Amino acid sequence: MPTFRELHKPGDPFILANAWDVGSAKMLAAMGAQALATSSAAYAFTLGVPDGGQVSLDAHLAHAQDLVAATDLPVSGDMEDGYGPSPEDCEDCVRLSAEAGLSGICIEDTIGASAKYYDFDLAVERVRAASAAARALADDFFFVARADGVMTGGYDIEEALRRVKAFDAAGADGIYVPLPKSFDDLKRIVAATDKPVNVLAAGPYAKFSRADYAKAGLARISLGSALARVTHRAIHDAAQAMFGEGDFGPLTQALPGSVVDPMLGE
Repeated sequence: MPTFRELHKPGDPFILANAWDVGSAKMLAAMGAQALATSSAAYAFTLGVPDGGQVSLDAHLAHAQDLVAATDLPVSGDMEDGYGPSPEDCEDCVRLSAEAGLSGICIEDTIGASAKYYDFDLAVERVRAASAAARALADDFFFVARADGVMTGGYDIEEALRRVKAFDAAGADGIYVPLPKSFDDLKRIVAATDKPVNVLAAGPYAKFSRADYAKAGLARISLGSALARVTHRAIHDAAQAMFGEGDFGPLTQALPGSVVDPMLGE
């Protein structure tokens, strides 16, 4: 089995399957996932709160440990902004994530569920500190720096590219700019760094195929909370039919236990 780092091959992207509980982790592993990841949003939803600073670091680490124990696959952590503003907070987040058994993490340069973001110099120092902490670990640990301002509306693609180049130089193992405005912008991100680049297959980017991403030079395709939101759609539509019209028809689409149960076995 390849290591988590070895899975990152530009032009031959693997799917980093974001799970939100032990059951979804086991199902994804049984269906062929090569690696798993947490999703801060999807996990927050299981606790009944929205994404963005609503879940503590300790809670997320405990959740990560559950996913690590659920399968033999490597697990990466979606660790929001590193759970603190300082470079030292990012160092601690890397160290604690490794202790929880994670094979890597990503840290954002934005603050909570808003358009606020860390200024350029501080953002770079945070990446430099996290990268150094990752290299100091006894076991290999893959650190991805995220430039989230395009997605949140905090800054434009030119600022994102400036940050991508700086994060690369600061030692990040991989780069992630979620949901750029166009596929051409995504290609510019890939061209701006020699490091493996992650793409989020959500929203308009769910319309592209793995082959499209391979041709563009991507190394990793993550799902974020998109798969969890598919389950929310099923709940929403079934509940709307039941409580609105007394129609239980959507429940006929349920996946039989004879299919699911073997995936959950020890």
